[in-house]
This record gives sequence, structure tokens and C-alpha cells, in this order.
Amino acid sequence: MSNRLAHETSPYLLQHAGNPVDWYPWGPEALERARAEDRPILLSIGYAACHWCHVMAHESFENDAIAAVMNERFVCIKVDREERPDLDAVYMLAVQSLIGRGGWPLTMFLMPDGRPFYGGTYFPPSDRHGMPGFLRVIHSVHDAFQNRRDDVLRNATLLTEALTRAAAATAGEGELDVSLLDTTFVDLREAFDGTNGGFGGAPKFPQPMALDALLRYHSRTGDADALAMVTRSLDAMAAGGINDQLGGGFHRYSTDSAWLVPHFEKMLYDNALLGSLYTRAFQATADPSYARVAEATFDYLLREMRDPAGGFYSSQDADSDGVEGKFYVWTTAETLTLLGNEAAAFNTRYDVTDAGNWEGNSILRAVGSVDAGTADLADAKARLLAERSLRVAPATDDKVLTSWNALTIRALAEASTVLERPDYFDAAQAAAIFFLETMHAGGEPGGRLLRVWRRGHAHQPGYLEDYACLVNALFAVHEASFNHRWLHAARALADEMLTLFWDDEAGLMHDVGVDQEVLIVRMRDVFDNAVPSGGSSAAEALVRLGRLTGDSAYLATAERMLASVVPLLPHAPLGFGNWLGVLDLFLAPPREVAIIGDPAAAATQMLLRAARAQHLPNLIFIGADPAEAQSFASPLLEGRGTLNGKPAAYACEGYMCDLPTSDPEALARLLVRHVAS
Repeated sequence: MSNRLAHETSPYLLQHAGNPVDWYPWGPEALERARAEDRPILLSIGYAACHWCHVMAHESFENDAIAAVMNERFVCIKVDREERPDLDAVYMLAVQSLIGRGGWPLTMFLMPDGRPFYGGTYFPPSDRHGMPGFLRVIHSVHDAFQNRRDDVLRNATLLTEALTRAAAATAGEGELDVSLLDTTFVDLREAFDGTNGGFGGAPKFPQPMALDALLRYHSRTGDADALAMVTRSLDAMAAGGINDQLGGGFHRYSTDSAWLVPHFEKMLYDNALLGSLYTRAFQATADPSYARVAEATFDYLLREMRDPAGGFYSSQDADSDGVEGKFYVWTTAETLTLLGNEAAAFNTRYDVTDAGNWEGNSILRAVGSVDAGTADLADAKARLLAERSLRVAPATDDKVLTSWNALTIRALAEASTVLERPDYFDAAQAAAIFFLETMHAGGEPGGRLLRVWRRGHAHQPGYLEDYACLVNALFAVHEASFNHRWLHAARALADEMLTLFWDDEAGLMHDVGVDQEVLIVRMRDVFDNAVPSGGSSAAEALVRLGRLTGDSAYLATAERMLASVVPLLPHAPLGFGNWLGVLDLFLAPPREVAIIGDPAAAATQMLLRAARAQHLPNLIFIGADPAEAQSFASPLLEGRGTLNGKPAAYACEGYMCDLPTSDPEALARLLVRHVAS
């Protein structure tokens, strides 16, 4: 028998539709019942690819005895954190205030009005390893709510006051200066793992935004250590078990410091950000190995994560057949059966041994180098991949999220030119069309952008991160196509974003729009976590839009946003990776390039590739097709045209441009000169 979650579209919520727990989705029905019956709320937040969410579901939420107590004493609400990041942000901060750490599943107990008073993360069903059992927890919480209400109310008041203080931060007065980039570089160097790459120890996350900030730092200063930290990390991750050596794509993080044993879930945003980083590293170094990793990552997304409607799915689970990692590991018996005489070379290259490197099995990782006698390893990998496809695959969370897709659109559009892969542009453009035509209320820019789509159904008003990431993605689609449709749509979205999220009195962007559900606090999370924060993404969008249009109001808003966070940067640079990139962009002398020509013409494409062959992260780009009826208003296009009937490129500083050129090599030299000046 199913519960109320059977009517939801979230794969995570549907996973719990058959629980004996009388789950509600978050909404008026559950909240009104809690108030009417004076019941505490048991709030459980997780996501479809979360291993420990599955464990707690199996141990507790599928347990009839535990479910009976939950149903009798609480109003039980289940939330998909990926659909409702606002709820997750509020109650994650609450649990971190309580126990000093967070994670999923997030288990919170709330007053009927939504104020938190107790919580934790994963609870085992009974007392274990010093952790209280979930059954004991819910008995104790109910007893406190019934018999020690004053204590419970005191906890709720204190927690809510702490949340209110955290959410009420106003703009700071930090000075925007390049010395901040130098200071944070020193801090990142101190946190760097010189042996294995990356930052810190186990568990180790890829930190693509921090590495991108280092790549930018190298581009700005020429510092060899900055580039070495990036390449050491990228080489180690590419060789490690965190990288799917057969099918491409990166797992969420490594449980060890050497990138061998991943937590096997795959997230769309990780692969978008890492694919983009490897593409930019290829620009910076011309090392073809980075191009190969980027292509393997993007090919995986197009092969396994793309919905026929145009968007990309959210994640793939860590588990299959209820066992974490089972889909990905191998034994020597299996490789011998499949590869025969080639097995020895393959096993040596990818660390497949009789003893295994993880729980008696072998996670594939690249060790040593491929010699001339093993040129057929690509064929061996293809055979193993074909065999793996016959296994029970991890479940795919097939909901489509705007902000994560926007990161993917941007990465594919940028890579399409750098890697000369027009299929990547086709996928990026199709996804961009999908979001403009399907994910806007009313179907047109100017209608409310929505966050979630699954199987034909779109819902949930978009958050700041959805708007901001999509604006940046549309800039990238324009750069690869010259089509001004994307610039017009980007500006319309940015203006709507300012209306919904900008607080002029406080000088900051809120994460939740003025038209969205009012929670106990209106959150503003400044940290760049697994994805760029809404604030840093919005600031980047406004800087780029200000430079493209010449409208200083966009730049002034971005400056206020940056000033509100720069005092925090030296204290936790790993938490502000994207902010560091935006600060670098804002402080860089305004340098632009405009290319005028038919984007389908080979000569125009050669100019575009010349502009993209180098890592020039702060270059503002605009293209124009002379045949386009409506041009986007930009100082970079005023008076600009083709050159004797040929496509022309203009390298500019603050809208003052050199003489045009139709020679790709001359353009490359001009761009290097401008950046070096």
C-alpha cells in the first residue's frame, strides 16, 4: 500500500512511496495537520543517489514497528533536497548548529510552526557504535515534546534566532584588490596535498572551483606552482578510481586521500564542472590527455544522462543490487574470461589483482603508462564496458534541474569549440532551447523560470542559482553560435533575477525569490559548495553582462556583492572557489574580442578557434552574423563589420579596439599582447 508520496514526481520521494511511514511531501496539508493536532514534525531530507539515505530507509522507514511509532506521534515529511534547496539550507544549518556537522539523510524534529528543536543525520535503528538508535530517539523526542515543552520551546527559540542571525547578514565593506587573490593563493597552497593532488585528506572531494581559481591565478601571474597544483590534481584524479576508467565520468568523491576508492554515485554537476576544468586545462597546457578526459566525461553525459527532451538527468546511484560499487568492480577471473591473452596487460595497467584493491575486488585505476605493446587496451576496455552494460545498473535519478543543467550547457558549449566537437554544441543548444521554451511559465523568457522537470511535468519556482547559472550558460551558447537570441534571453533573465532576488537595502542577493514560500528565515548561502553559490554565479553573470552591454548598473551591483564576501575569502578560500574567479574577472582590465562573420563559415570558425585555443578566462566575447536581422546592443559591435567581405576579429580594451584582422594567427598574437599588457 502506498502513501502520499506516490503522487510526487521526484524519484527520491517515489523511492519512499511504499514505506509503511505515512509520509507527506512538504506542503500546506502536512503543516496544517501538525498545527491542528499540535504534533511535532519529523522531517527527513535526502536525495536519490544518497547511500546512507538508502540504508536508513531500509533499516527504519521500511520497519513496520518503527513506522508505527512515527505515524502515531509525528507528522512525517519527506523532502528531496535537490528539488528544495531552500528547505535543505535552513535545516542543514540548524543541525550543524546543534551537532557541529551535517550530511544526508538529514533528520530534523520541528515544532508545528516549522521551527527546529532537535535533529541529526543518519540514525541506526537501534543503539550502535555510540550512536543512539532511531527508535529510542523518536521516543525521547516525543516524551520531551509532551512533558518538557518549555525545554523544547527554548531550543526552538535559540535555534531560530541563530538561523535568523545567519540569514540577516548585510553587505560588508571589503576592499576589492588583487592582493586578496595573492593571499588566498598562499592559503590554497598550504592546504594542497603535494603527494596525491587535491586538498586535505580523506574523504577527498575534487574541488573543481578552487582548482579553476588556481588555473586563473596562473593565467594572471604566470606562477608555475599554481599550474603545477592543477595538473598534479587533474592527473591523479584522471588516473584514480574516482574516474570511471571504462565509461567516463567522475564519481562524487574519494573515501581515501589517493583517489582510489570513490563513493560511487555520479552527479551531473560534478561532471559538468570537472569536464569544464579539464577543457580549460587543455587550453592552458595543450596537453592532449586533458582533452581526452574532458571528452570521455562529456561523452558519458550524452550517452547516459541525456533526456530525449533535451535536458540532463541529475545523478546515478552508488548502489546496484543493494551493494555499493558492485557495478564498477572487477576480478581477475572476469578479466581473464573476457580478455584472454590480453588480460595480463590490462590487469597490470588497471591494477586488477587476485587480492583486489577494495573488499576483495578491483576498482580500475590507471597505473604506470601504456607501452607500445598494449596499444589494443582501448579494445579491451570496450569489451569490458559492453560486459558491464549487462549488469544490473545503478538507478538514475531522471529529474532535470535547471542550475545543474545550466552548468552542463555551459561546459558543453565552451568545449564544443575548444575540442572541435560540434555534437557538444548541438546538445548544449538543444538543452538551452528546452529551458527557454519548457522551463519558463508561459513558455517565453520573462515568465517565471522553474527549477524541476521530469517526464513532461515542470514545477517549483527557480532559485537564484537557477537564474544565475542559466544566464552564464546562455552567454556560452552565444559564444559558440553568434546567435543573439541567447544574449537577449540572458539579459531578460538577469533583469528578472534582479527583481526577484536583489535586496538593495542590504546590498545582496537572497537565494529565494520574493514570490516564493516564506520559511522561518530567508536564507543566503554565500559559500561555493558542491556547486557555485547562487550569489557568486549571479555576480559573474552581472559582470559579464555589464561588460557586454556597457551598462555600469550591472557592474555596480556585482561590485556590492563582491564587497559583501571578500572579508571572508582569506578565512576559507576552499569555500569560495567561484567567488575567487569572479573577483579575478571583476578586477581584470576589461579586455574583449568581437568576431563578425557567418558562424557556419570555415574562416569564421578558424577565428573563433584562435580565440579559444588559449586559456583567457577574463576575455569577454561577442560574435555577430552580418545576416542577423536584430543585433544585440553592445559597444563592442558599434561600427564593426566584416573586412573586405571576410570575417573580421576585433581585439579590444575597454571597447577601444585594434584594427580588425581576418588572420587567425594575427588574432592569437593580439589576444596574448592584450592579456600581457
